[in-house]
Amino acid sequence: MSSKSQKPEISSPWWAPHVHADRRPFLAARGRITAACRAWFASEEFSEVEPGILQVSPGNEAHIAGFGTDIIDPDGGQRRVYLHSSPEFVCKKLLAAGEERIFALSRVFRNRERGPLHHPEFTMLEWYRAKTPYGALIEDCRALIAAAAQAAGSAALVWRGKTADPFAEPERLSVAEAFERFAGIDLMASVGVGELDRDRLARDTAGVGVRVTEDDTWSDLFSKLISEKIEPSLGLGQITVLDEYPAAEAALARRCGHDPRLSERFELYACGVELANAFGELTDAAEQRARFEAEMVERRRIYGEAYPIDEDFLAALAEMPEASGIALGFERLVMLCAGAQRIEQVIWSPVP
Repeated sequence: MSSKSQKPEISSPWWAPHVHADRRPFLAARGRITAACRAWFASEEFSEVEPGILQVSPGNEAHIAGFGTDIIDPDGGQRRVYLHSSPEFVCKKLLAAGEERIFALSRVFRNRERGPLHHPEFTMLEWYRAKTPYGALIEDCRALIAAAAQAAGSAALVWRGKTADPFAEPERLSVAEAFERFAGIDLMASVGVGELDRDRLARDTAGVGVRVTEDDTWSDLFSKLISEKIEPSLGLGQITVLDEYPAAEAALARRCGHDPRLSERFELYACGVELANAFGELTDAAEQRARFEAEMVERRRIYGEAYPIDEDFLAALAEMPEASGIALGFERLVMLCAGAQRIEQVIWSPVP
């Protein structure tokens, strides 16, 4: 039979009984992990909140793309709004209102993202502690991941042949240490207070065999090195806390007291997979506005569009107490606990 006469292979929909039967164990594990997480937050006296999905802005990070829609008022007037990419803005408004320990299991939406670990609609587990140093979130993560693994009946987190012990003490590694260890690069040699040496980092990047293009910014080069040289080596055998990001890579975090070139940001990794992103939250509204505006200039340069700034959020930020917050990709946690290979396996009704 010629190739022209062959019918194209069509995958079965997620609701096909045989597909659902294969996914059912992962979905059952998801339910147990959800219950375990809620029980842990209750034991820590957190309040569960339900942030609204429609917001003035989907967020103001250069590489996060939102979904837009229009609210039509009774008089026929229209207002552009967006599906949130994170419940962060609402949660911080609640901190300004007086809440001190809150968490949310929120459906969030990000365009331009699809793959084994990415989905246009997914669940973000976010929690915030007012008046608490951000290092406390590391212990939160350790306890939550252990509870999730126990609920799933898993002795190890697993992803594409890599494993991590969910019950072991996490490794804490600074970004600068990771660049030195896994790429042989002195990252801080290209990082000054308020300035970045793009050419220095470009030379170092090319020197370790990572492709550099003329239009690569310092942040582009940083991201390439993270994805190609750093991330694959993180969270192997034990969870890794990648800590103290350069301030240019932490738009929502306050700067470190011991080095203004760095910010209070960590990411959590297991099996080479990023699970969570945490901040010692920035509460300086003027600095936050400047960072948002810079991010949107970059977004317009790359994608030809920018998003509005939520003025109500900036007003609330000026009233918000010092706090620490973290966002964890809930489906990724379920995947690693249950042994799933694709994010659609742990979502009840994946986007077509």
